[in-house]
Amino acid sequence: MNIAIIGFGFMGATHLEALRAAPGARLAGVVTRNAARDAPKLPAGVGCLTLEAALADASIDAVDICLPTHLHARVAIDALRAGKHVLVEKPMALDLASAEAMAAEAERQGRILMTAQVLRFWPAYVALRETLVANQFGPVRHARFERRAAVPAWGPWLKDPALSGGGAFDLLIHDVDMCLHLFGPPSGVAAVEHVDAIAGSSLLDAQLYYPGMVAHISGGWQHPGAFPFRMEYTVTFERATAEYSSMGRPATLYCAHETRPLETGAGDAAAAAYAGEIAYFADCCRTGRAPRLCPPRESAAAVALTLLLLEASHENGEKIDAPFGTA
Repeated sequence: MNIAIIGFGFMGATHLEALRAAPGARLAGVVTRNAARDAPKLPAGVGCLTLEAALADASIDAVDICLPTHLHARVAIDALRAGKHVLVEKPMALDLASAEAMAAEAERQGRILMTAQVLRFWPAYVALRETLVANQFGPVRHARFERRAAVPAWGPWLKDPALSGGGAFDLLIHDVDMCLHLFGPPSGVAAVEHVDAIAGSSLLDAQLYYPGMVAHISGGWQHPGAFPFRMEYTVTFERATAEYSSMGRPATLYCAHETRPLETGAGDAAAAAYAGEIAYFADCCRTGRAPRLCPPRESAAAVALTLLLLEASHENGEKIDAPFGTA
């Protein structure tokens, strides 16, 4: 499966390393506006391309879009119309209409479209999903997901909400997507947001309401500087609690009479997750199977729900109905 990466900033470089480690995927080229700068960074035999050349090249089966978020929909639709399968970084798009247009175009063209919601492939979160599906510890009674980082120093476009959607949207869509993946759509939401336009920070505390359970999502961009990236969860079942933190607490299951690690595998979790999502995408393209582990309509729903949380924050923490049905 020959895949060209479109965009070679922070995420493009991350995807390049992951693609090289993904079974069944071959790097066919990189689309960049600065070939003189980026060509020396590429593996031997891999060249820089223009977008037009990549879409016109019949030997390229798929593209991996790592561009600023406001460009996702336009470039994805152009690629689908050119007959390419498309992997697109999260967030899928800036708004629901654009995300739905991408999904509809993929269906019209008979191509695979998948958003790189990498938590669905991250070992600690895969272990959580498997624990939930196994249903050994009863229903979930409480869930908390957190994700924080300093205002990014790379990609100045990220600091412009018109291009990125803002810090809380760009970062917390991971955890919103995970809640949809694990629990389905909520019946209502509430949120409080803090934005410091001068510092660039953007923080959100939100609640997703389900029958008998509330899922809490918190985090965003802290102030610029050395604040460390962290992501974590605590999910309490009726008879056990699963907990994980990237700050040195591996995924662990706490029961009344035992504490045991969740199965997450060994090695670099981030590398495994990124390579895993690209390998899964490539396999879907080769076989023509829809990406059921990460379907585009669910990624579009994550965009809609994250935007609803930002809208709910204008109500200062008051609960509002979610128009997605009930869990």
